[in-house]
Formats: sequence, C-alpha cells, structure tokens
Amino acid sequence: MRASGLNWQGLMEQLQQALPHCEVTDQSLAYFKYPKRTVSVNLPVRMDDGRIRVFKGYRTVHSTSRGPSMGGVRLREGVSAHECEVLAAITTLKTAVADLPLGGAKGGVDVDPGSLSPHELEGLTRRYTSELVELIGHNEDILAPDVGSDAQMMAWMLDTYAENTGTTSNGVVVGKPIPLGGSYGSKDARGRSAALVTARVLDTAGESLSRARVAVYGFGDVGRNAAQTLAAQGALVIAVSDQNGATFASAGLDLGALAEWRENKGTVAGFATDITPDEVTELDVDVLMLAYDYGTIHAGNAHAIRARYVAEATNRAVLPEAERFLIENGVKVIPDLIASIGGVIVNYLEWVQDASNFFWLEDEILAAIDLRVNAALDAVLATQRASQTDLRTAAYALALNRLHSATVMRGVYP
Repeated sequence: MRASGLNWQGLMEQLQQALPHCEVTDQSLAYFKYPKRTVSVNLPVRMDDGRIRVFKGYRTVHSTSRGPSMGGVRLREGVSAHECEVLAAITTLKTAVADLPLGGAKGGVDVDPGSLSPHELEGLTRRYTSELVELIGHNEDILAPDVGSDAQMMAWMLDTYAENTGTTSNGVVVGKPIPLGGSYGSKDARGRSAALVTARVLDTAGESLSRARVAVYGFGDVGRNAAQTLAAQGALVIAVSDQNGATFASAGLDLGALAEWRENKGTVAGFATDITPDEVTELDVDVLMLAYDYGTIHAGNAHAIRARYVAEATNRAVLPEAERFLIENGVKVIPDLIASIGGVIVNYLEWVQDASNFFWLEDEILAAIDLRVNAALDAVLATQRASQTDLRTAAYALALNRLHSATVMRGVYP
C-alpha cells in the first residue's frame, strides 16, 4: 500500500480546466502558482543508543490571502519539499471550498515513524517544532496532524512552542488531546464528511446507499469512520484493507467485530476471506472509498477500477492522469476538495475554540461539521450545475473564485 508520486504540473493542468468556469485574473492566479514560502530544516536527534541521527524536515506555507495558514505535519519515508508544496496548495483550495478564513500549509519529516522508539519520536517532534518556532503561531501558521502523526505529537509540539516562547497559545496546534484544548470529532471528521458527501452525491444522481456495495482502501481512523457511517445508512461494506492485508465478505463485513479484530491482531487480514489490498481497488462495487494516502489510483492501475463512484477521503488519492481515464470510462470521482473537507473544518473549529477559550459539546461539534460540509457541497453542486462539468473542476472553480476575491481586495504590496 505505498502511494505513487504527485507533481505540481498535474495540479496546474487541472486548475487550467477550471479557468473557463471562474473569474480569475493572471495576477491572482500568479499568487496561487507560487507558494509563499518553503523552508528546509536539518533535525539532529540523539537516538536511544547514543548516536546522533540527522533527519530532513520541511514546511510550506502556500497562501495567507484568506487568513493564517493551517496544515498537517506528515512523517513518512521519502517526504520531500515538492510533496509539501503540492499538498499545501490543495489545502489552500480545500479551505476556500469550505469558506474558512484560512490558507493552506503542509509540513513533513523524511522518516518512517515506526522505526523510532517513543523517546526518539518525541525528540524528533520537539526538534522539528523548535526549528520552526519563529515561523508558526496561532495567527501565523497552525500545525495539524497528518500521515504518521497523531494527537500525542501535537501535544509535544504545543509544549515545545510554549517552552520556546514563554507563552501559552493553544491555537498554534490543532488535533491535540481534548485536555489540552483539543476538539471533539477531530479523529472522525474526515471519514464522516466523506460518507456524508458520498451519500448526497448518490442521492443527487437519484441513487440510494441502501444495499450499495462499498470497498474501503485504508482502514485507519478515516476509513473506519467512513465505513461505519456508510454502513449505518444501509450500505454493505464488503472489503477493507490496511498496510498489512485486506479482507472480503460478499454479504458485508461486521465492522464492529472487524475493528476489534484489527485492534487485537494489528491487521484486518484473517478476519474474513483474505485478498490483497490491490484487489480491494479492483472489486466490482458501487463505491470505492480511498482513505490511505495520495496516489492510490494512478496510471498503472486505473484500467482495473470497476467501481461506479470513487471517493477521495484523503488528499490526491486519484492522480490526474488516472482521473482522466476514469472519467472517460464513466467512473464518477468525488474529489478530496469536498469529500475529505471535514478535516479542515474540525481543525478550524478547534482553532476557534482555542482563541475564544469556549468549547462546544460533542453533539454541537458534529452538528457544526455537518452544517459546513453540507454548505460546501451545496456550493460545489451549484457551481457544477452552472458550468456543466465534473465535481473536481467545479470545486476548483469555486475555490479559485474565492481566492481571487480575497487577492483583489487585499491588493499587491508594496
């Protein structure tokens, strides 16, 4: 389950397709084409055996035209500055689709976090935060969890920032544990929005989730929540995968028992009929939910996709060259800019709660997420109807219009 690559050119080509459907000048588009800044940092960490090992880290701020930047920190072997720049730009688009007063950012460290002890991981996290401490802040650039990072790492980042600055500023980090100013719904929001958006897209097409066959590629927090939410609406989740294997049941999987199995065994493999993760993407299903990482569907495997709908519960799960093939063959892609939008929404809500020091109850948070997801989808669907195009192009057009408006109103300095 290793993701294929992504590139800036592919993103720009997709944006070009949206230009006829929006009002964007060369000036405002120029702001989008170039990230505000990308920094590269070397991170020396003392390992448990006494050796000093130096890791490479990055942080890209893509845009601050609509507000301070916000974006995840991913720990993944092979992470590069280019990867961070593309994903930061996608986050800028996503926050604009959600109509949030934020811009996009992304950071990362080139490391396999599973190869580190908890002590080594803490040292790496704190060093990364220390190197960026003058560039981050609740009104500058806000850090969030991503692939390979979690709430505990966000807590270390928060503490490191406080120790370096002598201030308590909970809003510099989101995705934190609840006792440290975190928010309810943080782990579930992306999967929740992916399921909600998928259900509404099918409904708009005159179809129902009842008895719809669903396969989920990636059974982490996002994929698990998406699967459970879809199943609660009557869908049959017949296959799921994780990094160590995949399982299949034609009559539908017992997701509660499966989650318990994975908790005990460390994998979904062995729960029902074993198949390979690649076979999950090739099943004849109504919905293929992609919840692993970018590049799951690429030019090399797009021809094998038999799902009628492909939903991106994670950023850039379908690469541009693959999407062109899917659309030509009648597959409808529900893009990340709307399917996984719950993640940026709950991060925004946490940031607002930290700023006001007023925290909502869990039911209030979930209702607020759903309200904003539905509003964003309404706007994308309206743009799609007006432009008679696919969902991704409509989402890009909506985002570019909102970014254009902010850029024009702010003007050019000096």
